[in-house]
Amino acid sequence: MKEFPRIETERLILSQLKEKDIPFIVDYLQDKIFSELTSNIPYPYHKEDGEFWLKMSEKAFEDKTGFTFAIRNKEEKIIGAIGLHDREDDKAELGYWMAKPFWNNGFVTEVAKAILDFGFKELKFNKIFATYFVHNPASGKIMEKIGMEKEAVLKQHIKKEGKYFDIIMYSVFRNKIIV
Repeated sequence: MKEFPRIETERLILSQLKEKDIPFIVDYLQDKIFSELTSNIPYPYHKEDGEFWLKMSEKAFEDKTGFTFAIRNKEEKIIGAIGLHDREDDKAELGYWMAKPFWNNGFVTEVAKAILDFGFKELKFNKIFATYFVHNPASGKIMEKIGMEKEAVLKQHIKKEGKYFDIIMYSVFRNKIIV
């Protein structure tokens, strides 16, 4: 795939992250809750963090190891992000975040369904998995809504800020989704 894909859902657009998105990303991720609920979003979140993430996302696409999509409203303003990253052996990891003003609208569920479809149909993955901290059950509900099933509890799997955290892993297989 030479050009980064653009995917449209009923209410949203998934497209490549752009440098112009960085100020919005930095602003959205200032709330400490994003660091508390994810393994890789630091607090405080600085412009340099956004620039690093953008470069890392571009490199993953160039290396054919991942896709990080900006989640945009129909006016093309970024409101979150969702990624699908190749973990070899025909499996990929799904990850996402949504800016707090847009929570509880079903947006992540909507775009995650589209990403599963993309991952299975276009990229031919056999398995797509995702994880979440035990203290973030809302993320698990999203995973269930998109057809994933609980696979494992990984004890003390993530070390963040000197503490160990359990995470729950959900997954779905291509043959479980109608493609």
